[in-house]
Amino acid sequence: MTAADDALEQVVREEWGRLVALLLVRFRRLDLVEDALGDAVEAASRTWPVDGAPDNPAAWLMTTARRRVLDRLRTEEVSRRKQALLVTDADLRQEGTRTMADAGSQVEDDVLRLVLMCTHPALAPEAASALSLRLVLGVPTHDIARLFLVPEPTMAARITRAKKRIIGAGIPFAVPDATVLPDRLDTVAQTAYLAFTAGYAPGSGPDLLRAELAGEAVRLVRTVLGLRPDEPVLVALLALVLLQHSRRDARVSEGRLVLLPDQDRSRWHHDEVEEAMSLLAHPVLTRPVTLLTASYALQARIAAEHARALRPEDTRWEQVVALYDALLDLAPSPGARLARAVAVAEAHGPAAGLAALEGVDIPTGHRVAAVRAELLARGGDPVAARAAYDQAIAACRNEVELAHLRERRAALG
Repeated sequence: MTAADDALEQVVREEWGRLVALLLVRFRRLDLVEDALGDAVEAASRTWPVDGAPDNPAAWLMTTARRRVLDRLRTEEVSRRKQALLVTDADLRQEGTRTMADAGSQVEDDVLRLVLMCTHPALAPEAASALSLRLVLGVPTHDIARLFLVPEPTMAARITRAKKRIIGAGIPFAVPDATVLPDRLDTVAQTAYLAFTAGYAPGSGPDLLRAELAGEAVRLVRTVLGLRPDEPVLVALLALVLLQHSRRDARVSEGRLVLLPDQDRSRWHHDEVEEAMSLLAHPVLTRPVTLLTASYALQARIAAEHARALRPEDTRWEQVVALYDALLDLAPSPGARLARAVAVAEAHGPAAGLAALEGVDIPTGHRVAAVRAELLARGGDPVAARAAYDQAIAACRNEVELAHLRERRAALG
């Protein structure tokens, strides 16, 4: 991969959502904006390797996409009134069609506006989250499919249908107020956590950690919590993402994966840990809460067990297993069962972990096979471990994790 290719991949990964937001504010047409930005990326893939990457790649894409939109608008024959417009708050204020009873309820954050547009009630929650991840935050379709545990073509079709629904329904890109946000709060929260997961543990690409995407998801949760103070689902979610995000600097060393037991805990962001612990003690989490809130709170308390341990051997693995048991009773999922199997292995040995892993099936990704391989190796079965590592290696699409798996397999001899 050339330097120009690296520059293009980085700008698409880090700036896609911001570019979409800026273009939408000006042109108000989702169909034109996404097509134009896609054309700009395609043009960059052809010209940058020849001419070299520009000094400001994001500005180059913005300028090229803007020209594409203007070209389309000049030649478009369909009547403007038949087009799906994304109405901005500036238009609404000028036309006098909106009265804000509470100025503090306005949302000025462009990314949150786009997420709120995508999480419109006209879309099913899963489709809304998937569209937000792809359109607003630029998460690759393969990684979104992995998050939802579906094949990539299925997810691509789901996103396409959601975009057509947005365009066809003329869903407004407007300033939300207190009457809008509560109805979309759970979907926004789920979208933010999925975005965080896509950044904290990407399923594909050269990076083990996309800190900018994970950080944007944390910022999004903070923004919504600022609009809805003391909302239990947001309090629990912010605690969860802060605890996980606090380890970002210790997860990679010289480009190599560092597993949790081997991490230098002095490199954890302890200010974020302290903030998260304070959030977990918030009075709103002592009251009856929704299923989603309870799920986030339990996951946060699991992460807190690791944060409390000054050394890996201080981790209370029995308590971690108990918390996973509670989580599985509340919201069973293959991912939680996989994580529980790891905790069981730490508490009771690899044989118990392998027994807990039986029946866990995650059709997308490599992590079940990777965990099985590690436990088989610890249990003294190198032949079966090598076979499991081969399976994990074949399924892995993240380059850092792939290197780690190959290294672990080679260590078996």
